[in-house]
Amino acid sequence: MPHPKLLTQGRIGPITTRNRIVLPAMDQNSCDDGAITDLNIAHYEARARGGVGLLILETSAVAWPVGATSLHQPALSNDRFIPGLTRLADSVHRHGSKMVVQICHHGKTAGVDAMQDREQLVPSVPLPDDESDMSAITMDELMKMAGLTGGKRGKQRAATTDDIVWVIDQFADASERVKKAGLDGIEIHAAHGYLISTFLSPHYNVRDDEYGGSVENRARLLVEIITAIRKRCGSDFGIIVRLDGREYVDGGITPELCAEYAVIAETAGADAIHVSASGPNAMGIGFTNGPLPWQPDQYVGLAAVVKMAVSIPVIAVGRILPDAAEIHLKNGDCDFVSMGRQLLADPELPAKLLSGTPERVRTCINCFVCVAQNFWDGAPVCAINAELGHYDEGPLVPAEVRRRVIVVGGGPGGMEAARVAAIRGHSVTLLEKSPHLGGTARFSSLTTPMNAQFVRYLTTEISRLDVDIRTSTPVTASLLRELNADVVIVATGARRERPDVPGSALPHVFSGDDLRALLTGDDPAAAARLPIHRRLIVSIGRSLGMMSNMDRVRSMSKRWMPIGKRVVVVGGGLVGVELAEYLAERGRSVTVLESGEKLGLEMAHPRRARAVHEARNHGVEFVTGADLVSITQSDVSYRIGEDTHTVRADAVVIASGVHTDHSIAEQLIADGFEVQVVGDAVSVGYIEGAVRTGYLAGRSL
Repeated sequence: MPHPKLLTQGRIGPITTRNRIVLPAMDQNSCDDGAITDLNIAHYEARARGGVGLLILETSAVAWPVGATSLHQPALSNDRFIPGLTRLADSVHRHGSKMVVQICHHGKTAGVDAMQDREQLVPSVPLPDDESDMSAITMDELMKMAGLTGGKRGKQRAATTDDIVWVIDQFADASERVKKAGLDGIEIHAAHGYLISTFLSPHYNVRDDEYGGSVENRARLLVEIITAIRKRCGSDFGIIVRLDGREYVDGGITPELCAEYAVIAETAGADAIHVSASGPNAMGIGFTNGPLPWQPDQYVGLAAVVKMAVSIPVIAVGRILPDAAEIHLKNGDCDFVSMGRQLLADPELPAKLLSGTPERVRTCINCFVCVAQNFWDGAPVCAINAELGHYDEGPLVPAEVRRRVIVVGGGPGGMEAARVAAIRGHSVTLLEKSPHLGGTARFSSLTTPMNAQFVRYLTTEISRLDVDIRTSTPVTASLLRELNADVVIVATGARRERPDVPGSALPHVFSGDDLRALLTGDDPAAAARLPIHRRLIVSIGRSLGMMSNMDRVRSMSKRWMPIGKRVVVVGGGLVGVELAEYLAERGRSVTVLESGEKLGLEMAHPRRARAVHEARNHGVEFVTGADLVSITQSDVSYRIGEDTHTVRADAVVIASGVHTDHSIAEQLIADGFEVQVVGDAVSVGYIEGAVRTGYLAGRSL
């Protein structure tokens, strides 16, 4: 779909943007004691170079380190921070983008205050009991989070009138420094449970003075901050206000209340409203309610409510992809669209849309790997963009010597290695033994459809770069010699073993590879394990080509699947959790047996919590601490402690026992070839590990 609305100029107060694409504030945690670094500049310059209209600098602390959440976030509390901000402004402006700074006092979440034994400012004490669900968090993750505050718990203090006057001055001072640095404006962070948002929230603010009670009183702090900034910085300085369109707590902000606050902010002098959402449970599914949504377009409806109430521009956010963004802009739901995780995945998205090549966009797969890093003050990385968070490596440059590179394996790791090697100028041939590219990512697109888009992206890119792609082609030493291989990159994936228990070889027990072969038709021999009537249906589907398209398989599997109604999945990791939900959605009664105490450990924890929650909503029963004992024709036995239990099963799927497989690499080394190993063949790391190791292999040649 063309994107004329998305790519047309926009205006926010005094700020004119070349398009309506906004990079929202997303913490990079790369500052040096509050000062902007080269890593910060590299990150934002890459997105400016890629054509983003408006960039919003990550959350910056107005009174740093007071009221800050990290010592590695940008600081605005002293003039010594201005030179770094000026360098940043210059780097962005030279590419035609505009940039504002998100300014904030973190209030009850100010971890630095807790670490340095300061009381955290809040509107009212005691705070409501918003206990986080910690069930999805591992002990290692918990310890990393605790390390941010030195293991200290925050102590809150209700802000006095003097405190409020000080806060207003801090916001005004910070804004003045932003203007002096040459940036285009600020975004006041009045959402996500930080100080201003807690004043706006009926849930957190139970004051009985002029800053509590009525809507106008709860908004007073925000109004006074806007007024002070406008007085200090003038009319040629942009002011955006970020609000919660919904607060996922009892008695919290509603869309209608947000609209009231938006009108008040507009009257006070705001130039635009940026509509997000927040939930109190950052450790569980609350984080995927707000501020990082699980569903596409999750907050667009909230923005639309605000849009009807104000005359200034409204910015929508919440997993909005380009085609949907175009529709929302045409429908008048919003005036600008924020694309956070999507612009982490592909900083060149605007340029690709402008050039008429949307098929080249590297679409975010919604895995939450990037945002998970922020919970322990880490720089974000991306499962599908291996450059994110690694700017110190520098850009890809042409190779000094052109080599003949053979990639063995057409999964994400192999395709990424081929892509990078081809960009650097090498002659690349990719060998894949199956009829299709994508490897396990192709199969996983049944459970996680966004993975299919990543496979399509890689396929498009290596085709565009003239990689010689040979499917249905197993590797042999003679073939490599025929191809004059200088170096071989092995990306053949992992080995999946059956458990060593009685009954594991029964016909109704399937490995992940077996199930993939059945549903995709890649291996006709897999169907031999089925009863004859199911075998016949699979054979017909394969012969008609109905199983070659994963979208079609996903749709057909809602009506018919080649396995029974009662399924036991052995293994509650990433594969087991996603597969269980997929099967449950298709009418199967699913029990997952996991020997450990935690589920989905390979997932970033926000996604982990959400995935388990969604599976349970579909009726999946998870049993942890369960060791498999035996499998019979009709049931599965497992042990918890000293007790043995039995569950009925028409089919058993083994989603555990994944190990690295070096066998092909070892044989090729013995045959005298120069070999590099990437992906699950060297270390089981799923898409993230495969892409990163593939990228590094291609880069190293």
